[in-house]
Amino acid sequence: MSKLYLNLRHFARATTLFSNTSSRAVGELHRNLHATGVKQDIFNIQDKEDFKQRVLNSDKPVLIDFHAKWCGPCKQLTPRLETALQQFKDDVHLAKVDIDENDDLAMEYMVSAVPVVFAVKGGNVADKFIGLQELDRITSFIRSLLDK
Repeated sequence: MSKLYLNLRHFARATTLFSNTSSRAVGELHRNLHATGVKQDIFNIQDKEDFKQRVLNSDKPVLIDFHAKWCGPCKQLTPRLETALQQFKDDVHLAKVDIDENDDLAMEYMVSAVPVVFAVKGGNVADKFIGLQELDRITSFIRSLLDK
């Protein structure tokens, strides 16, 4: 499949989800996005080429959140990662990788349990943690990545 087709397919899915969302929920989302005032570079990885371009070739450190839609702890970890990233502004990116949609990347990084978060700097894995972590542990993890 071409990358354009994949992007259009994901756009169509997002548009459908958005159109099924209540106006109250959309208003709440809008308020929350503008309340932080912090630019965060958070993105979903589409395929191996996208991963290479946005993670391995990034000029900034990247956290890779390997997760699954069916994983309860993953659903709890994501907001904690996003909250921790707020204090680092745009110094670090967050790449989200769904292991069911990108099983080749999960195998390449030997992901055997989710959630697992890898810290990548200069295209190389610098650190990782497995499982649900508290906010202060995530913040220390990010600070350590930036200090390396």
